[in-house]
Amino acid sequence: MIKRILFFLAVLLLNNFHSQNTAVNPDISFLSVLKSQLAAGVSGEKSETDYPTYKFALKDLQATESVIAKELDDNGYKKPSAEEFINKINMIFKRIIDPKSESKYLYVNFEDKCSRDFKLYKNSNSLDINPYSTYIFKNNLFISDLYSIPEIMDYTKNPELFQFEKDAQNNNHAAEVKIYYWKDFTDLKEIRERNIKTILARNLYLFNDNKTCYKWLTLNDSYFMEALVKTFGYTQDMDLLKWVIERAKFDKKDPSDYGKLFWVKQCDETVKIHANTFKILQEIYTPDITNDMSNENRFLLDYIKGYLEYFADFNNKETGVSKVDKVKILANIVYFAEQYKYDKRFVSGYGDNSKMMGRLRFFLDQEEVDILQKNNYFNLPKFKEWWDNADYDEYFVEECEYNGTCGPDNQPMNVIEWRKQHPKK
Repeated sequence: MIKRILFFLAVLLLNNFHSQNTAVNPDISFLSVLKSQLAAGVSGEKSETDYPTYKFALKDLQATESVIAKELDDNGYKKPSAEEFINKINMIFKRIIDPKSESKYLYVNFEDKCSRDFKLYKNSNSLDINPYSTYIFKNNLFISDLYSIPEIMDYTKNPELFQFEKDAQNNNHAAEVKIYYWKDFTDLKEIRERNIKTILARNLYLFNDNKTCYKWLTLNDSYFMEALVKTFGYTQDMDLLKWVIERAKFDKKDPSDYGKLFWVKQCDETVKIHANTFKILQEIYTPDITNDMSNENRFLLDYIKGYLEYFADFNNKETGVSKVDKVKILANIVYFAEQYKYDKRFVSGYGDNSKMMGRLRFFLDQEEVDILQKNNYFNLPKFKEWWDNADYDEYFVEECEYNGTCGPDNQPMNVIEWRKQHPKK
């Protein structure tokens, strides 16, 4: 086994890596990077606070490439063609790979998806410190986070490397900084196995359509999987989209998050409506759902109502979209929800009483109503009919919910009484 590892390292030493745009010093090799990481340790501590002992450079990302490529190959990863890889990366992350570009890697920032600046961040630290990040390896056709080599390869099987780390520790005389070395990291084996499993699962799922890996990722890598939909707007995988939708709840503490199911602002400043979301919602919101106390999807219209009130609010200035896009988004969401008012299979034959269209009428100002009408109600069938029919619902929600004047001594008019005073035009 040791001979095999030594042979593997010898082969790696023959590989000269290159930087993002310019050639790297040819003396830089896999082994020298590994030794630098071993000498620096996992982390440091100075004056009882965390202290960085190692600064990552492009060579660190390059040094992991051959290790990851071998793991993928050994575990059945079928490389897509370059064209397939380029198309899939564009579909999922909305990144364009230029085959003529000399850069070998693309950086994907999960907190600023439109950033094109190349940064090196590990995901082992708090998200408050560094943005969650991953990297696209253009030549070897896979994706991976940035790892230290000991996090993806067991260097301790090589006695020389193991001794090198011990010597580095013995020769460290910087008393003011306490260094924690990789060899003393008790969970390193488990972390290494988890990292390799994550790399394999992500690539086998995204580029080989491996359903077993999809299942593992939903159980063990939920942040990444949700971000594919909510951050990057990847809604073509209906199973993934349904999984994300069924986990989602409207939360007043983070109201914008629920809207990520319905729309995404793209890097060209345009807004894309997720049509597939409405297909999934129609599939899961069935007539028997409101009586099934074990089914969390029964609250779907309540969640939509909460998001509508947040997004349509007169005082909401943080949407980052134009008024036209705001109205278009609201129209599509309300259009979906309003159908259940007319579907007598729901609520014991009466239809839903959430008054979604009435709420939209209440919240939209005149400029926004004009936008709705000028755009022909965004060509949504029956929308104008439902809009016109919701005038009483607008009165009711304003009188009894948003202005709060309803009470025992101030009952709202029923629809018949109200219609006498407000005949349809």
